[in-house]
Amino acid sequence: MRTEGTTGNRGATVWLTGLPSAGKTTLAKALAERLRGAGRRTEVLDGDEIRTFLTAGLGFSRTDRDTNVQRIGFVAELLASHGVLVLVPVIAPYADSREAVRKRHEAEGTAYLEVHVATPLDVCSERDVKGLYARQAAGELTGLTGVDDPYEVPEAPDLRLETQGRTVEESAGALHTLLTERGLL
Repeated sequence: MRTEGTTGNRGATVWLTGLPSAGKTTLAKALAERLRGAGRRTEVLDGDEIRTFLTAGLGFSRTDRDTNVQRIGFVAELLASHGVLVLVPVIAPYADSREAVRKRHEAEGTAYLEVHVATPLDVCSERDVKGLYARQAAGELTGLTGVDDPYEVPEAPDLRLETQGRTVEESAGALHTLLTERGLL
């Protein structure tokens, strides 16, 4: 089993899935800052950054999205197997892709948690952090996850986190509690 890093902390992957503008990256960065402040080895594998470097050249077809998720899952498991707590704010719209990543972690003996950042579509559309919903509404963009491309809501995530009506700190606190309860902190 490859779950202990050099610091003695157990590594894990925490996959934050949800619609665009649900708050996945904001939550991951807030939690990472908190954990690093406590001396915990933590990395954030942000979907947008990964697409720039690790998966450049992939589009948004189902096959490319699956490939993207599998590559990110591989890197996350590798880091987690060396004692790093890896936060992965990536949409990962298809349940079978997310399940394949979970199974890879299980096969390697690496902890894996799925967190559904369950922000309703109308709230995500209002936030529209990257302007995707506005571009889709204007006919400039197609294939927007949750609008005109599928998003398969996790049936049994380790945590379903509703961010509307909560501060970032409250949401990060709920995730911190989950990690503590699971023996990962």
